[in-house]
Amino acid sequence: MAMLLDVTNVTVKSDFILVLEFENGERRSFNMAAYLGEEPWVRLKSGSAFQGAYVENGTVAWPGNIDIDPETLYEYSTPLSI
Repeated sequence: MAMLLDVTNVTVKSDFILVLEFENGERRSFNMAAYLGEEPWVRLKSGSAFQGAYVENGTVAWPGNIDIDPETLYEYSTPLSI
């Protein structure tokens, strides 16, 4: 089980990639593509909708009351080198 860490910053990259910074200073890359066929994330398939990602309450959120669990973001993301 992943540590419970809040997301402190998100940068949206092309191809539905999120670059995340966690409260421990770690930077990780998360690919959202596999989630975009499921509710509620299917609404983010539009590139412009996906680009609206922001940090709220320690996780990544989008307009329309869409978010994703920070544990999922951490556990299924890839560490980035500094």
